[in-house]
Amino acid sequence: MRKTITARIAELSARVARVGATAMLTANLAACASNLGGDATATTASLKRIETPAVAQRQRPVKIAMLLPLAGFEQAAVVGKAMKQAGEMALFEIDNPAVQLVVKDDKGTAEGAKAAAEEAIKEGAEIILGPLLSRAVPGAASVAKPAGIPVIAFSNDRQVAGNGVYLMSFLVEPEVARVVSYAATQGKRRFAALVPDDAYGRSIEPAFRDAVARVGGSIAAIEFYPVHANGMLDPAKRVMAAVKAGEHEGQPVDALFIPGGPDQLPQLGPLIAYSGVDTAKVKLLGTGAWDYPNIGRDAAFVGGWFAGADPRGFSEFSQRFAKTFGSAPPRIATLAYDAVSLAVSLSQNAPGARYTLANLTRATGFAGIDGTLHFGPNGTTERELAILEVQSFGSAIVDAAQSASTGNQLSQQSRGLEATGRVN
Repeated sequence: MRKTITARIAELSARVARVGATAMLTANLAACASNLGGDATATTASLKRIETPAVAQRQRPVKIAMLLPLAGFEQAAVVGKAMKQAGEMALFEIDNPAVQLVVKDDKGTAEGAKAAAEEAIKEGAEIILGPLLSRAVPGAASVAKPAGIPVIAFSNDRQVAGNGVYLMSFLVEPEVARVVSYAATQGKRRFAALVPDDAYGRSIEPAFRDAVARVGGSIAAIEFYPVHANGMLDPAKRVMAAVKAGEHEGQPVDALFIPGGPDQLPQLGPLIAYSGVDTAKVKLLGTGAWDYPNIGRDAAFVGGWFAGADPRGFSEFSQRFAKTFGSAPPRIATLAYDAVSLAVSLSQNAPGARYTLANLTRATGFAGIDGTLHFGPNGTTERELAILEVQSFGSAIVDAAQSASTGNQLSQQSRGLEATGRVN
């Protein structure tokens, strides 16, 4: 059975007591208790391994910095604190006494991230994990790049990747490619889309067009909707009308792509149901943003497909996290856990040869809670994505995890077989 953080603190207490370092123990446990309580003003995660002077002389700890928005009670800070806890949890579960995790509050801004990165580098950090928000990443990178320190950010904005910045997150383009290519293998050839009119939607729309073109499909309609509820009705009506028109004209739409998450889908579900579109014939498709607990409460989305990580890893992680901290983690918390695990795994290399381009972009990639990931030289990430089907409660895997590029190859093979009449 895995030890909880409380158990690890007790173990450390006993270990230090045996070597007579009572004063050091008191100071470190007080710091640990403060951090485990989620103090938003804390700037350093006091997970410092307790060592005798002889051990300290033999080996200085490898310092891993993590930059997150921690101050205040806004959503970003709430998520940041949970990610901090996930990172600390990884460090305790891996239990490498030669590694120290230093957490800094980047305040969710470029200026705050720059200051936090400067502090971390002065303190000896060899790698920076974070920031979470895309607007903060350039601030950290502006300091880390000249110092030769790589940044593994949690943003999913590929615009901030490259030049020493790697993205740990799930990128929307591979998710779109994966779900469209799977749909093509299931005979879906004519698509429509209802896309949010924001930065997320504008990045998805060209990826959707490209994915459909690669599988030899066609697009009947794409409509953008304002992200506020009052603006969704007319675009939804137009795309549903296009779906119905295709059926009457003998060119039926096979799949309707609706990227979005818990802020949009509950408003769109009733509009889909009211339109009369038969979702048994028109398969609804989504991205990893569909991966939230209550999506199946809306019957319109039950049976829909989306691309995401194999959920079994998160389920196990979530149980351990909740047992340790008393609440369920946000879905994104796995990024912090896996980032710390990755950094610890490379810490065993010699100084100066730990977080190199060659190591970070190694062909074998890195195994994590959400499956294996690979960093490219341009800083983007390739992940293995499963296809999940929404059920009334949760979701189920209908196609095992594989890379988007593998899925594209399979869909193209399917196209070739259909062209030669060899598909039953």
